[in-house]
Amino acid sequence: MKSRLRIIFWLMSLCMLGINGFQAYWLYTTYQLTATQFTRTAHEALLSVVQQQQMAEVRALLQPTTPGQPYGQVALPMQPLDTAGRAQLRQLLQAGSRKRATTLATYHQDDSVAQAFLQFLLRNADHQPTLNLSRLATAYQAELRQRGAEAAFLFDTVATAAARRQQPAPAGYAVQTPAVVLPTLPNVAIRASFEPPWPYALHRMGGLLAGSLGLLCITTACFALMLSTILRQKKLSEIREDFINNMTHELKTPIATVSAAVEALQHFGALQNPQKTQTYLAISQQELQRLSGLVDHVLHMAVAERQPLRLEPETVRPAELVAELVQQHQLTTTKAVRFAVDVDSAAILCDRLHLRNVISNLIDNAIKYSREQVTITIQGQPETTGWRLTVADDGIGIPASYQPAVFDRFFRVPTGNLHSVKGFGLGLYYVRQVIERHGGRLQLRSELGSGSSFSFWLPAL
Repeated sequence: MKSRLRIIFWLMSLCMLGINGFQAYWLYTTYQLTATQFTRTAHEALLSVVQQQQMAEVRALLQPTTPGQPYGQVALPMQPLDTAGRAQLRQLLQAGSRKRATTLATYHQDDSVAQAFLQFLLRNADHQPTLNLSRLATAYQAELRQRGAEAAFLFDTVATAAARRQQPAPAGYAVQTPAVVLPTLPNVAIRASFEPPWPYALHRMGGLLAGSLGLLCITTACFALMLSTILRQKKLSEIREDFINNMTHELKTPIATVSAAVEALQHFGALQNPQKTQTYLAISQQELQRLSGLVDHVLHMAVAERQPLRLEPETVRPAELVAELVQQHQLTTTKAVRFAVDVDSAAILCDRLHLRNVISNLIDNAIKYSREQVTITIQGQPETTGWRLTVADDGIGIPASYQPAVFDRFFRVPTGNLHSVKGFGLGLYYVRQVIERHGGRLQLRSELGSGSSFSFWLPAL
């Protein structure tokens, strides 16, 4: 049984690790894709901003300088340049040469678009282009916000030759866009660096992440519940086996005694001796009553499980009950028992019969689960909101692993096949039922080999 449970535990653990591993890998892959998408979005936003700023500067430079000038933002004709004209304009834009501009103007007298650009170049041949990073950063932030990818960034300008190579990002900035060449500054490129895009990833992956975490929590909870159920079933199985063993030993004793008495009456001539006959019949009647009492005890606890105990509260002085029970146990026990009693004489409101049975069960357990000599200390005193009684002994104690279950029905601390102490594990269960029915609390303190201390608190009714 233990080996099977161990195999089940390891298989379920491996299954949980596998599920968690696949979920983690899937989430990591999704995050990588989201980070790549963020980089692409940031690059596209940078391209758009650079183009928009370039167009704004060109429009500002092409505004008419004198009234009636045909080359303006609105009056600009839309005739296309041919291949040679575009090539020469490209060279002219790169070189900024006044001589080439004049030559191009002479060569393309009939091209209105070329004339417009040539006029612009001639007017600004000595103009040195500049880069306003602050304005570009403001526009870039607005573009990122519009695309749903707003994040803190750092601009970095590099030479065009260096832009062709992937440069390491600044410390703390894990994401870097490809460099974008500035048309107004052909030898300069600009790029943006970002910190890890966690807000963007969480925004994009929020539903997936919540679903994955929810699935993992549910799976883990199911695993824990299943494992707890298996262990509880194992514990109940052990309790049941122990109960059956105890029940068998308890019932075999009166049955064997009655069988021996009947056999003596039948085969050993006891019927011819009226005195022996009466003795054997008395023994048989006593053992049958004991057997009936054992069965009634089990049936009574089964009924009590379905129907709550009925209490009949009355004014009771616990000190009187303790004194009576101490005297009774001193007369019936076969061990050397010493009682140390210190119980306040205050009166409380409770059910006399059930409280008496509770104290009797605690004293009886202290005697049974002890060595040949035992000292039992009984203390009782009122508290602010109720009354407390403690029964402590210096007996064999209870292992810590079994202490949470001692108040369960039919539970007894496992002792293998040894049954030196008779019982069905119902005494402490009955104690718990009575105390909880009164609205009180139970407490156990025990150490193996050093004794046990049972304490219960009853509210002031």
